[in-house]
Amino acid sequence: MRRHVTALALALVTLLPAAARAQTDSSRITLDRIYDSNFFSGQFAPPIRWTPDGKAYYSNQRREGAPGPDLVRVNPETGEATVLVKSEQLVPKGDSVPLRFQSLAFSDDGKKVLFFTNTARVWRQNTRGDYWVLDLASGKLSKLGGPKAKPQTLMFAKFAPQGDRVAYVRENNLYVEQLATGRIIPLTRDGSRTTINGTFDWVYEEEFDDRDGFRWSPDGTRIAYWQLDASGVRDFLLINDTDSLYSFTKAVQYPKAGQTNSAVRIGVVSAAGGLTRWMQVPGDPRNIYLARMEWAGGNEAIVMQHFNRLQNTLTVLLGNPATGRTTPVFVDRDSAWVDVVDDWDWMDGGKRFLWISERDGWRHAWSISRDGKDVQLLTPGAYDIASVLTVDVPGGYIYFTASPDNPTQR
Repeated sequence: MRRHVTALALALVTLLPAAARAQTDSSRITLDRIYDSNFFSGQFAPPIRWTPDGKAYYSNQRREGAPGPDLVRVNPETGEATVLVKSEQLVPKGDSVPLRFQSLAFSDDGKKVLFFTNTARVWRQNTRGDYWVLDLASGKLSKLGGPKAKPQTLMFAKFAPQGDRVAYVRENNLYVEQLATGRIIPLTRDGSRTTINGTFDWVYEEEFDDRDGFRWSPDGTRIAYWQLDASGVRDFLLINDTDSLYSFTKAVQYPKAGQTNSAVRIGVVSAAGGLTRWMQVPGDPRNIYLARMEWAGGNEAIVMQHFNRLQNTLTVLLGNPATGRTTPVFVDRDSAWVDVVDDWDWMDGGKRFLWISERDGWRHAWSISRDGKDVQLLTPGAYDIASVLTVDVPGGYIYFTASPDNPTQR
């Protein structure tokens, strides 16, 4: 019965003369107006990327007659927009349309912009694609990777601190490209399906949300990176029923519980090329995890989060890039599980680091000395830190959400 009534209503509205429909009260919803984009249509906010100093943000803005949106810098207090890159500047030589980019990054000196385009998914996210660099002074637009790079094969490109070079992963090898000359320096040469440099296997992405596997030193002279040896990890066959007329299987290296894991190690190599100095990490490399790694507040050490395979013991290790020696400075344990820590900013000129832990039964923030001997609780109270919003290292503040009084309110 309902279908007949609906059909009758549609017929009645359609039979109304156009003039009569136009005179309908504009505050009323009609079937004609519902499907008229002049009345009802979605309006999407342009993407916003805050500047490193937090005083402005980058966004896209349309300009009449332009082939695409311009990149602008917006003052959030006044709304004033300054055009940084016109869309015409992003048209590659021999093409007629500007690049469509998924993300961008500025060099530290603000003179160059790195654009990530033509992206492709790796597991869950689009982390593989093409990278272009625009020199804001000269207007030169250059594609990275050189003539040997296949489309959609570059990953995690990052400017050196000086802005004169870019490092990236290509087909499981790590490279540095000099922007002035286009010279490409291979830092590793053994990359393959089972030897993974500068990125990760399925387990690390699944368990630790790891994808980008290398870090520039603050002075730009060295790069620290992960290497995984996935040989011996058995294939798990996934069936694909949707991408072709006939189903097919795809092999994914996946260690089930108790089976062979990828071996992991972390090394440091000169950005000019040469031998890698591997860190001397305790334990069987196939039965540990190195879930996080950064430079330890300077150029003289790297810091790593070392887990046993059960993931109930987390050890913070400091590694010496010159010798490979490592020193344990802090240990977190739990009878069940210890979570990886993402908010571990260095403070007090590299003398202390921030740590988020449930070591006292609540998820709290701690300040720990570089040698691990002085551990201070920053957020006492019977509540958990729900999330860390940002850390103001110069100002000495941590901004976080929590429910100290009412668990239903933050």
